[in-house]
Formats: sequence, structure tokens, C-alpha cells
Amino acid sequence: FPAVLLIVLGAIWLATGEKSETSLEASAVIPPWTGIASIVLVVSNVLAYAGMEVNAVHANDLKNPGKGFPKSIAIATFLILLVFILPTIAMAVAVPKKELGLTNGINLAFEVFFDKWNMPWAVTAISALIALGAFASVVTWIAGPSRGLLAAARTGLLPPSLQKRNKAGVQVGILGVQGIVVSVLALLFIVIPNINTAFIALIDMAAALYLIMYMLMFAAAIRLRRSKPDVVRTYRTPAMKFVAGLGFVACATAFVLAFVPPEGFTGVPPAAYPFVVAAVVVVLGGPPLLFYAMRKPSWDQRTAAEHETAAEGVLVNPPPAQGAASPPPSQSTELH
Repeated sequence: FPAVLLIVLGAIWLATGEKSETSLEASAVIPPWTGIASIVLVVSNVLAYAGMEVNAVHANDLKNPGKGFPKSIAIATFLILLVFILPTIAMAVAVPKKELGLTNGINLAFEVFFDKWNMPWAVTAISALIALGAFASVVTWIAGPSRGLLAAARTGLLPPSLQKRNKAGVQVGILGVQGIVVSVLALLFIVIPNINTAFIALIDMAAALYLIMYMLMFAAAIRLRRSKPDVVRTYRTPAMKFVAGLGFVACATAFVLAFVPPEGFTGVPPAAYPFVVAAVVVVLGGPPLLFYAMRKPSWDQRTAAEHETAAEGVLVNPPPAQGAASPPPSQSTELH
């Protein structure tokens, strides 16, 4: 709602003849190329699409996944672009460039719009909505992945201390570690005096970690298409090598850019910036590999019931409906 409202207010601002703080010509709207450092912030846009792959688990719920799923992804991609581009232009229209920052642009724009129409109280209401949306996002990203991590942990991939749950079944062992890591990273806002600098650093670190996972995912897709070509799926990606290969190259490029300090970056010496990002990636990305190398049979804490519903027994596709003809032997549903 705040994004849509920002677009509407920006349109009304221009329609009523108010002065635009930035030129709307293509040369002013499209960022100029002044070297690699000028496009590094594009790495942060990777996080705008992060999590879209999770929706693939619902593909089989569609009536026609082959047509419906690509259409859903295309619509989501288009909406994300609109939500990121148009509100940004609305902010640039109302707020002078010298006042805009990476963390305050939205509130400044609403202040300008509502002050103009004598509605200063609305700024508080919109800020509350933005905070609520951010809080909901944080809760989702903390609870969801940690629950999945618990399922993997109980197969013996993490030590028993990290598999600890409370009486309600909440994964308190994993959430405790998450809280510590997030708190340490949040200290960057204190250690680095410039808030914009700390924000950029955190975004780059998060994007770098995400991109490692995406590169592994694209590589795995190519390998599975080659090693398991006969697995029947309700949705099959066409031209897998090209699609996944393009995704891998794009992620690899963004991963490299994550180590380049953005133009105008202050607070950390440019020469030290790549090492800071690399250190965080190693510190946060290394433990899973370490735990995997150190795993012991005693770490497997699954009950007999959990062993019966192990991940290896999950069907790639749901079984055919009763009365439906069984697929030919060459296209039988496999376990994956």
C-alpha cells in the first residue's frame, strides 16, 4: 500500500504542476556509467527477487503448471519492477537529490507530499505501515528458513545443541544462534558512523551469501537434467542449459560485483572493503561445511515416524488421481 500510494502521490504532484526535483528525461532517470563502481548497487536488487524460487513447491497445485507457473513468475517479476522503479521516481520528483539517502528516501517523500496538502499526521500512519511490513518480512524470513533448517538438522547435519526445541516445538537452538549473528551484524550501524555505508555493506554481504546458493541451485538444475532426464515432472523448464546457464552467469557476475565498493562509499577503506565482505561470507558460509565434515551418527535425532517420512521419500510429482491411467513404464514417477 505505501508503494502504490507513493506512485499515486507522485503522479498527482506532477499533474498539478508542482516542480519536479529531478529531470524525467532518460539521461537523468537512467544511472550514468562511470565505471564498475557506479553499477555496484544493482547487486542489492538481487534481494528484491530472493525467495521467488520457494514458490516452486506450489507448482503442482496449479491446474496447468506448464503454462501457469511461468505466467505467475512473469507477473511477479513485472510487479516487482514496478514497485521498485516507479516509487523511486516518485521520491526523486519530490525530494532534492542532496537530501536523498538509501534509508530515508521513502519517509522524506511522504513528508513532502503530505506537508504540501496539510496532512502531516499521515506520515506517522504510513511510517507505521512500513514498519509493520518490515516486521512481517523479518518474522517470515526468520521463522521459515529456520524451520527448514531444523528438518535438515535432525537428519544429522547439525549437532544436537542446535536441534534443541522448546515445549511448543520451536527451534530455539537455531533461533538463538540467528539472534546472536544478526545482533553482531547490526553492530555495523554503530561501528560505521555513516548509516548509508553500513546499509550498503550489509546488503552486499547478504547478497553475496544468497548468490552462492543460487549458483549452486542453477548448477544442480543443469546436472539433474543430465543425470535424471526421465523423471516426470508436471512442469519442465525448456532449454535448461541456456536458462540455468544464464542464471548462473548473472549470479556469478553479481557475486563478483558484491566485492567492489560502490561509488561514494565511505567508512571502510576501498582496499579493505573486499576483504570485509569476504570475511563475512567465510564466517557465515563456512560453518555448514564444517558441520558436514564433523557430522556423527549420534547427531541423527529423528524419531521412527520421522524416518518413515524422510526427504528421500517425497514424490517429485503427486500420484495420479484415482481412475486415471498410469503413465507408461518409461515415464513412471520416481523418487527424488
